[in-house]
Order: sequence, then structure tokens, then C-alpha cells
Amino acid sequence: MGGTLYIVSAPIGNLEDITLRALRILKEVDLIAAEDTRHTKKLLNHYDIHTPMISYFEHNEIRRGALLLERLESGSKIALVSNAGTPAISDPGYRIINLCIEAGIDVVPVPGPSAFLTAAVVSGFPLHSFVFEGFLPAKRSRRVKSLNILRDEVRTLIFYESPHRLLRFLEDVLETLGNRELVIARELTKMYEEIYRGSVSMAIQKFTEVKPRGEFTIVVRGKQDESD
Repeated sequence: MGGTLYIVSAPIGNLEDITLRALRILKEVDLIAAEDTRHTKKLLNHYDIHTPMISYFEHNEIRRGALLLERLESGSKIALVSNAGTPAISDPGYRIINLCIEAGIDVVPVPGPSAFLTAAVVSGFPLHSFVFEGFLPAKRSRRVKSLNILRDEVRTLIFYESPHRLLRFLEDVLETLGNRELVIARELTKMYEEIYRGSVSMAIQKFTEVKPRGEFTIVVRGKQDESD
């Protein structure tokens, strides 16, 4: 009889932001497949959990995916955990999920935090529908092409960006989408959490004067009807 793959959401910063169910699953499974075992070890140590771990990330996913599938087919219960938030969102977790679906292995979600939803709900922008783009391409030409596709999108836009590319991303947003309102959330739920509200040009000025640090979620207001 096949095992079960649990998709377990981890805190995005504050270790208290984990569900009781997630803690129980992490204790009960036979193995935890973690994006970075050193990072997940901090969470496990905090809650006195001693379940064995194995790394599963972008550069070993093919080899480890086959190993995990073999374990699951033999009846093991495995928890998939990313460094922060919900697995498969802007990380390779979806590949092992697809392998399990194809093999008829049960895939069970254990919901919890997600950085883009956390930033979105405090933005104050409409969220009855929105567009989550994650990380845009690092190469500028491809990034600008992606932004141009979104030029006339009226829904709220949500992006992830790293600190060393933040300014270049904002400059491209200004060029393609215009000087829109945005919210930039940095280090959400952590000690140095910051939620910045303003226009794209104001954000460029701010992060030119203050070196960007941490991981960023950017929420941009959709295109407004000029007749409004």
C-alpha cells in the first residue's frame, strides 16, 4: 500500500506561525524532505522534533525525487517542507507532487503561511482577484517583456524580488507600468519587518538611499481606469 506525501507549510519568519497540525505531521512522518536541512533543523529543534531529514532542492530534485518516490511507493509517509512558507510556490516542490500524482500516491496539503498572501492582505489593494508573478526573470530584456504583458492588467500584481535586484526591478516597473501605487513588504513576521507604502518613484528614491536588505514582496496596484 502506498504512502503519503504531506505538503507542509512552514513559518516565513516567526517560528510561532505554524499550525498544530503541521507540528503533529512533522513528528509523525517517517522522513522530512527539506529545501535546506540546516534551515529546517532550527524549526525542528525549536519544537523538539527529531524526525530524520533529507535535502530536496532545485539542484538535486531529479535524483532525490526518484528516491522519495521509491520510499513513498513502499509505504513511507514524507513531509515536504520549504525554507519558508508553502512548498511549490516559487520553488521546485511541484515536481515531486506531480510524480506522486502520476504514481497514484496520496498528496495531502497542510496549509499555513505564504509570504505573498501575507503581504497582499496588508496592502489595502483589491484582492477579489489578483495576479501572482513570483520572481520575474533575472535578465532585463525578459523581465521587461514580462512586465509589458502586464501593462493593461487591472488586477493587483504581486511579485517576489531579491535585495540585489530590487532597484533594477523598480526601475523597470516605472518604465513599463508607470508610477503606480505599491506596497513593499520586507522581512515579514521577522524582527526587522517593514511595510513600505508609496509610489514606484518614491520607492526607488528610498531604496537608493537605504541599501535593500532581506527578501521582498512587492504588491503593485493594477491599472486604473482614467475615467474613475
